[in-house]
Amino acid sequence: MTGFEIAGASAADMRLIRDWADEEGWNPGDSDRFAFAVADPEGFLIGRLDGEPVACISAVRYGGGFGFIGFYIARPAVRGQGYGIRLWRAGMERLDGRLVGLDGVVDQQANYRKSGFRLAWNNFRYEGTPQGDDDGAVEAEAEVEVVDAGTLPFGRLAAYDRRFFPAPRDAFLSAWTGLPGRTALAAVRDGRIEGLGVIRPSSAAHRIGPLYAATPAVAASLLRELARRAPDGLVSVDVPDANPVAAALFERLGLAPAFETARMYTGPAPDLALTELFGVTSLELG
Repeated sequence: MTGFEIAGASAADMRLIRDWADEEGWNPGDSDRFAFAVADPEGFLIGRLDGEPVACISAVRYGGGFGFIGFYIARPAVRGQGYGIRLWRAGMERLDGRLVGLDGVVDQQANYRKSGFRLAWNNFRYEGTPQGDDDGAVEAEAEVEVVDAGTLPFGRLAAYDRRFFPAPRDAFLSAWTGLPGRTALAAVRDGRIEGLGVIRPSSAAHRIGPLYAATPAVAASLLRELARRAPDGLVSVDVPDANPVAAALFERLGLAPAFETARMYTGPAPDLALTELFGVTSLELG
């Protein structure tokens, strides 16, 4: 592999990685890279062959004991030549000693199992324009107020997020909820946060994630409010089948599955509030 080098990604590389992910059909958010960079500035690796970028991976550290793998891409022209596995090993070495998670596409899941990852749940990306719920299965929550999440003390948002993610990620969350062009809404009841959703522009359907909610009705309220920020109301949400109520809700609201990944970990799955997780934050960073 003469001429192949691995280095930290530059700002220009981060734009390139985003474009590669788009070409893979993953529909990343237009501005996601700015939140990714503050999560772990050294967590994005690029592989160059004779100076040209040909492969990438992210290996982001959270706290002292958790990490997440994403953006594992080798360009079509160099696949099967060993460059991707070199990057994989470099990323996993960076996360050595930590519990590691990833959201793997279907055709790579067997390889991830060989590397010690075990299935926790499947994510199904639901897409569409939310419709009414004529069968009455989702009733309005009159006592819940949907507000701009930016008006709430950030410490409360960060504490709420910890119910759904196994490590602190305050810098990432601050950027993720506050970047220009995206909207973050919270559902509040009697002063308690009972839901959080973020929508961001992408090349195709606007992406919603995370979507946390105490009840399906709260989830539906947040989904509808967020969808109003998207052209034609077209949105997509990565829905974990670990919360079977979530998939049923989205189907009732007229969304349909379009893409599948698997959440996998190298050890026991973290104890998360899965019954209130209606949409994961990001397939790249967890």
